[in-house]
Amino acid sequence: MLQGAVTHEDFEGHKGTIEAGDLQWMTAGRGIVHSEMPAAQGTQKGLQLWINLSSKHKMIEPRYQEITSKDIAEAAKDGVKVRVIAGEALGTKSEVYTRTPTMYLDFTLKPGAHLLQPIPLPWNAFVYILEGEGVFGNSKSLPITAHHILLLGSGDGLEACNKSSKALRFILVAGQPLGEPVVQFGPFVMNSQEEIDQTVEDFENYTNGFEKARQWRSETTLDLDF
Repeated sequence: MLQGAVTHEDFEGHKGTIEAGDLQWMTAGRGIVHSEMPAAQGTQKGLQLWINLSSKHKMIEPRYQEITSKDIAEAAKDGVKVRVIAGEALGTKSEVYTRTPTMYLDFTLKPGAHLLQPIPLPWNAFVYILEGEGVFGNSKSLPITAHHILLLGSGDGLEACNKSSKALRFILVAGQPLGEPVVQFGPFVMNSQEEIDQTVEDFENYTNGFEKARQWRSETTLDLDF
């Protein structure tokens, strides 16, 4: 969460609220019906990233990792600060366990700061700029401003520099490619159309993990993630 707060609950009885700076890492696995609704007045801002699971992990039991802002791993050096949501940066590792090998880093660079962040080969990666403007890659590149996404090409790292007079904040997300077919229907993501058909049938008939969905009702609008 970047601003405000969100309350979540699900058909297994899990319930909680994450506020600005807090994070939740949910592994949906075989599927879970849940709700997510604003829990504060005014504007609510947050980032939600969906990461696919390999075929061998798609039917695991759902689980949560919820970490308050004060417990998120942080590091700082030479004008660069990072909150390590997943993976490792500046010698600091996150406690979050990811089934799919993933890097999720929240960087803030002071004016004049320079960053070299390794990225494992051959991971896919992107940058999303939250605040300010920065130069990425070649030092002669034009600065990129807030609310733009940069899809990174092949390579073993990211170079970024803040040549402006204000702070630059961006997230770097990278992950190991699974190399598996993807078939998606609504909130369902599987490896074949046959698996999608079976999952929809399980959901509609309250079977194979969805038994509790028959009786469960949230006080808020349902948001389904699988």
